[in-house]
Amino acid sequence: MPRREPDEVRVLYDGVMAALNTDYGDGRRVGDCQYGVYLFYDYDGEPIYVGRTREKLRGRIRRHLTNQRTDAVAMSVLDPFEVAEIEMWPFWNLTSSDANETLDQAEYTVYQKALQHSIFSVVLNEKDIRPAEAIDLPKSVRVSVLPVTLRKQREHPDIRLARRARTIANLAWVISERSVRPGIRRTLWAQARRLEHLARTRLEEFEQADET
Repeated sequence: MPRREPDEVRVLYDGVMAALNTDYGDGRRVGDCQYGVYLFYDYDGEPIYVGRTREKLRGRIRRHLTNQRTDAVAMSVLDPFEVAEIEMWPFWNLTSSDANETLDQAEYTVYQKALQHSIFSVVLNEKDIRPAEAIDLPKSVRVSVLPVTLRKQREHPDIRLARRARTIANLAWVISERSVRPGIRRTLWAQARRLEHLARTRLEEFEQADET
């Protein structure tokens, strides 16, 4: 009998499933909405990745966070274990005829929101997000992927430093072996800034402790 997946993988999968099953407030599970926009946050509350879907929020987000079949994960643009929270904007009443335009506008609106709330004014998206007219967004749902106790273990800064450094190394190898779009190189720069900030913050904590 094959062994089960490691506990940390199972916990991530369970957490993603629970997040997608969140009640929108009217009995509907937010992950079941076919059209929507989503935003991932890291353990510092920093927005790190924006996306949209026409195939249910459940399917798209699960592919990002629970397997290797998206460009962002396969190319080491996004580390699923860095995603602490998911914010989702479901568009329940869209039809196939008006979905593209509305999702373009919604994705760009969320992207601008992410940039405004980012201390780096950048996200990790490897593809440019098409400029569009800003729109009023529907009510969002923002949920944590992990329970509080497990989140405390995962968010330890030294653990995140190690994972972030490995992600950067993997992404740099991808760049060295392929002809890539400028967006991939922009993501590497963004990841490096995030690593430097976390490493500097961690060092300052110890320096301040030594002074007291």
